[in-house]
Amino acid sequence: MSNKRLADQSPRRRRGAVSALAATLAVVAVTSGLAAAAAAARRSGVVDVYSAGSLDTLLSKSIGPAFHRATGYTLVNTPGGSSTLAAEIRNKTVVADVFISAAPSVNALLEGRKNGSWVTWYASFAASPYVLGYYPKGRFAHDLRTMPWYKVITMRGFRLGRTNPSQDPGGVLAVRALREIAKSRHLPALDRLASESSDEYSETTEQAGIQNGELDASFMYEADANSQHSPFVALTGVKVRGDYTVALLRRAPHTAAAEAFIRFLLGPSGQRALRADHFIVLSPARATGSGVPPALGGVIR
Repeated sequence: MSNKRLADQSPRRRRGAVSALAATLAVVAVTSGLAAAAAAARRSGVVDVYSAGSLDTLLSKSIGPAFHRATGYTLVNTPGGSSTLAAEIRNKTVVADVFISAAPSVNALLEGRKNGSWVTWYASFAASPYVLGYYPKGRFAHDLRTMPWYKVITMRGFRLGRTNPSQDPGGVLAVRALREIAKSRHLPALDRLASESSDEYSETTEQAGIQNGELDASFMYEADANSQHSPFVALTGVKVRGDYTVALLRRAPHTAAAEAFIRFLLGPSGQRALRADHFIVLSPARATGSGVPPALGGVIR
């Protein structure tokens, strides 16, 4: 409003007009401040995450893009067998900020002075039952849907896949399932199957195998099967599951980005994505060890 128009009005009206103008300017200032704060909250740069291969689709296609939109940071995810990844971190053949394992026990490979003290704490945040994913067009698909899984996998010509127990916790779970059912059902053929290595594959090869028919079935996490849209059957007679943990590695080169990623993963947005893939979510995540950064206190107990 111009000074002339203000002068033409009564003192009361002038005061009201000035107050309204001041209020408008205050709103604009507050709005601009919030926008500036939001812009300042966004950052650029990367966070290097080494994660269990069963999380690859979830992190790359769901959580990664959402994390970037929310924070400005870019997730660079390297998937693989948890034990193999831990060995690479310990041996300094790779540089990482965050380590996500499919088994709490794998963190022991990075704990203690002899292992470089890369991990002093980790947080358990999700779980997923182990299942048997199968090729839906295979000649054993109907049998798997209608018969006990432990009978079908010993049929002549059945092509079964699992990961190497020394490289991946999933391989350990597969061997455990085979041995437990062999003992409870008195099926020595399954014990022999657990001892063989001819059915061991990398996770990516194993996943591709049940999608293109090179394998009739393979052991995997239920969440992984859901993310791949692969049919599966439960491992009736045994109860085995993967328990996922996340840790901020000591000497992480991108600490701020790593903390932001862990907050996002364990926060509402990350938990929604995990539940969408049928993970069992622990909320809040549960810490083991000591040294959890204060910035993560809100999402880790």
